[in-house]
This record gives sequence, C-alpha cells and structure tokens, in this order.
Amino acid sequence: MVLTRLKAKSERKLAKQICKVVLDHFEKQYSKELGDAWNTVRYILTSPSCWQHAILLNRFNYPSELEKDLHLKGYHALFQGSLPYYPKSMKCYLSRIPSRMPSERHQIGNLKKYYLLNAASLLPVLALELRDGEKVLDLCAAPGGKSVALLQCAHPGYLHCNEYDSLRLKWLRQTLESFIPQPFVNVIKVSELDGREMGDVQPETFDKVLVDAPCSNDRSWLFSSDSQKAACRISQRKNLPVLQIELLRSAVKALRPGGLLVYSTCTLSKAENQDVISEILNSCSNMMPVDMKDMARTCSQDFTFAPTGQECGLLVIPEKGKAWGPMYVAKLKKSWTM
Repeated sequence: MVLTRLKAKSERKLAKQICKVVLDHFEKQYSKELGDAWNTVRYILTSPSCWQHAILLNRFNYPSELEKDLHLKGYHALFQGSLPYYPKSMKCYLSRIPSRMPSERHQIGNLKKYYLLNAASLLPVLALELRDGEKVLDLCAAPGGKSVALLQCAHPGYLHCNEYDSLRLKWLRQTLESFIPQPFVNVIKVSELDGREMGDVQPETFDKVLVDAPCSNDRSWLFSSDSQKAACRISQRKNLPVLQIELLRSAVKALRPGGLLVYSTCTLSKAENQDVISEILNSCSNMMPVDMKDMARTCSQDFTFAPTGQECGLLVIPEKGKAWGPMYVAKLKKSWTM
C-alpha cells in the first residue's frame, strides 16, 4: 500500500514536469499521423515510470559476472541471434519490466563495463551490417552510444566520428575514452566538421555511413522545463527537415558506390522521417531503398512497429512492456552506376 502511494506521488510529480506546450503540439500532429496508436504512445512517453533501459555490455572489458547476474534477474538477450547479421560479439540485455541499472562513473584509464541505452537505438547500428575492416562514418556521433555499439559489432578498418556541436563533441570524446581501449582509438578519428560539408571533404570514402540526425527528440522535448524555449523549439521544428536533407546529401557524397547508408531519428514526425527519405530517393538517382521488412519481422517480439508506407523505413513506437523508441530507421544503398 505504501509503495503504491509512493509510486502515485512520484508519477504526479513527473506529470507536473511535462511541458503542456509540447504535449499540445504533439497531440495535434501525432493523433493525425498515428491514429489510435497515439493514445498508447502518449501514455508511455509521459510516464517515465514505464520506461525501460537496455544494457549493452562492453566487449573490451567483458563483465562475465554481471552477465550471469542479469540472467538470474530474468533479463534476456536482445534479438537472441534471430537476425542473420547479428554479431555474436554484441551482447545486449533487457528486462520486460521497467528497471534501470546505475550508470557507471567516468574514470580516466578505466573502461566501463556497460552502456545504458534505449534498445531501439541499436536498430540503426545493426542495419549497417558492419564488417571487419570497413571504413565507417558516424556523421552526427554525439553522445557516442551508436559509435560504441558499432565497435561491439566488428573491428572497422577506420571509424570517423563527427560532431559539429562543441559541447556534444566533449561528451563524445569522453564516451569513446570510457569504452574503447587505446589500440582501437588509433583507428578512430574524431572531427568537428559541419556534417553538411563532409561529402565534399571526403567524397566516396566510406563503405558505411550512419546519419543519426538532429531531430525533435520527442521524449526529451516533452519534459522541457522552460515553456518559452519549448515554444521556440516548436516554431523552429519545420526547419529540421531542411537540415536533415542537407546532411543526407552530404552522406550520399561521402559514401562509396555499393555502400550502405542508414538514417535514424528519435522522433515520430513524418516530416523528419518518411518525407526526408522520400526527398532523397526522389532527388538522388544513385540511391536505392533497401527492404527492412525482415528486420521488422524478426524483431517484433521485442519492438512494436508502426506502418511507415516505406519498405526501407521502420518506425519503433513505445508500448507497455516494450517501451522502446520512438526510433525511425531507414536503409539505402548507393548504386554502382549513375
């Protein structure tokens, strides 16, 4: 009874922190775009007590005792080898019930044993199908979780992590320092370029490119503490697709013929997701959609997907017990001939 009252009090406290300006805006947009599914999604997004956190183990400081403990606590391995290109070196665990491990502190010279993340953020990483020796570009890399996850999958010949925002760049460097041993740091380049210029600076250089683009970030926007800033963000929201398209055009230039490009966001917005990819496919004759239906089928036990109307795009929407996402993932391939 006491626990129930405490939980109710905690949820009321969190509910007060929800930014009404943002919620009202989402209500108008997403009730149209998602239909009835929005009611469930809204409940999860506004109820942090329902949120789940996955635990990505660090292969470079493998925590065998922690892995045993997770098994005993009822955690299960994500995907469980169901994807044909799921690397055995990647170990990620999750629980069906909301739970969170404590974050490890950053300590110079000590590698962290695990990384806490939204499990859906691994889908863009897996969609890249990274192989040993390949040249990879993570165009908008901060805070670094996807770069860390890429290095759990394979040993790239070269990993270029780029971040234009100087504060986020510091965060990226610290993340890499916390998870990656010195020998691997030698194959990683960190840069602070405007991502829109990367294609001109390094044309047709990379086998794989990940564009985890700046986006509306629905979860964090809902808990904006400053209503004026939130209103300003919403008014500027219509400009985001322009930036996202420019970043993708740059990524297309940086990608070698035959290479794979994966685009991802953590928003439900059709304008920032399907519409951006449609624009790239319509305007870049050398880019082809890659069917992702197999990934959706094999991952449906852990994730809930909303229809996107695209064979190359998946949209993870959160629901109770599978509170992952929002996460949009699209996969394109560069053809050999123009």
